[in-house]
Order: sequence, then structure tokens, then C-alpha cells
Amino acid sequence: MSEEMVLDIFREALVLSIKLAGPLLLISMVVGLVIAILQAATQVHEQTLTFVPKALTIVVLLLLMAPMMMNWCSEFVTHIFDIINQVSQQTGTVW
Repeated sequence: MSEEMVLDIFREALVLSIKLAGPLLLISMVVGLVIAILQAATQVHEQTLTFVPKALTIVVLLLLMAPMMMNWCSEFVTHIFDIINQVSQQTGTVW
């Protein structure tokens, strides 16, 4: 296994982690910003007012994106196993 192949796998893993976590972090930041603006306008500073809407939006987004996220993860794992198979065939080892 070459150094270039390892770096490609690492890059793909980083891109996958960004694809998985990015939408959740982005929606959480947007909801938090909207609620912070509302709290500043109304001068109501309650901790649960920020936590509950963020948690609910993340749960809804996870439910909506779960099939797509599972597809991305399964494609990545399949790709990793294909690479393992190729390397084992090149080296002559049997798994």
C-alpha cells in the first residue's frame, strides 16, 4: 500500500465526516442564531429556549437525512473493503 493510497483514503474519510456532520452543525448554528436574536429582542434568557429547538431540529434533520448518510457510509466501507481486497491480491495474502 503506497503512501498516496493512504492519503487518498484519509482524504475520503475527512470528506465523509464533513458531509455527515456539516448539515447538522450548520442547522444547529442557524437555529441558535435565530433564537439568540429572539432572546436579545425579547430579553428572555432561558437556557432551555436554545437547547430544545436545536435538539428538535437536529433530530428531524437526522430522520430526514438518515438514508442518505447510511448510503454514504456504506459506499465508503465498500470502497475500503475493495482496497483491502486489491492490496491482499497484490501481496498474495489471504484474508
